Amino acid sequence: MAELTQRDGTWSFDGDTVRIVPGRDKRVNPVRQALGELAVPLEALAGIAYEPGRRTGRLRLKLREGADPLLQAAGGELPDAADPYQLPVESERAGVAEYMVDEVRQALLLEQVGSGPCDRYLLPGPSVPLSASAGDGTVFFDGEQIRLEWNWKTEQAKKSGGPRVFPVSDVEAVKWSPAKGLENGYLRFALVKVPTSAPPKYDPYAIVMYGLKRDPLMALVAAAVTARLPHPAGPPEPTDAIPVPADAAPVALAKAPAALGGGAGARAGHDGDSDGGEGEADHDALLRRLRELGELRRDGVLTEEEFTTVKQAVLRRF
Repeated sequence: MAELTQRDGTWSFDGDTVRIVPGRDKRVNPVRQALGELAVPLEALAGIAYEPGRRTGRLRLKLREGADPLLQAAGGELPDAADPYQLPVESERAGVAEYMVDEVRQALLLEQVGSGPCDRYLLPGPSVPLSASAGDGTVFFDGEQIRLEWNWKTEQAKKSGGPRVFPVSDVEAVKWSPAKGLENGYLRFALVKVPTSAPPKYDPYAIVMYGLKRDPLMALVAAAVTARLPHPAGPPEPTDAIPVPADAAPVALAKAPAALGGGAGARAGHDGDSDGGEGEADHDALLRRLRELGELRRDGVLTEEEFTTVKQAVLRRF
């Protein structure tokens, strides 16, 4: 087992996991402290390197693209001091850092871990509930709902609407961008049903950041929300449901059996001679169609009344 302890924290590797424990020194960045202990599985790693320096070197982990919701949300803009995958190393401990590099690289080689992008998150993201204050507001996230509250710096046009509370299921995307030069940063939530082109200063679903030390804490909230959104490289959501007007039961009745594979073929077992095997096939087909019909109701394609009507029609066909 390889282990290295420095002011910013302790890194250890047991052959399967790189464990990162933040240091307790008051100078350790608040982002590292708020994240707490991280367990990075070997399959999430693309590489590791040690960069020697005159007084202080740097140990770096490189994660596979899309493996960590924090890096996904930060978009490569976390400052070095807040990046949990960097560890400043005193020059006299360089040998230990190099030993850890060799151990991790050998494990990656033996396990044949690829360095390509991931189609799912391999780390869970920051723990919830959590909150962060910066710029013109405070954000709270409990894993299901997001709440934005305003302060005296908030533009009155945005503040007049009061706090904003919305479920994470309404969020289409979240963007954290730090301040750059004279340009303010922001944390913005894009909602599926509330498109906007307003600048963050006036957007009631955005918090403006002014480039202060605690701004990166907003990235933790962005990461926790990102971890609960579909992975950008994951499989697409099913799109085979037929859109049916909520007030059009006759239309639903006409379309749903077709969507479920009904029609003349579904009646074939009853129109001619049948044996036990065909009867079992009919029974399986019925269960399959009822299950698919239930999915249409669950997805909101059919109302409860339409579901009952179409269900009765499917049962009559069998």
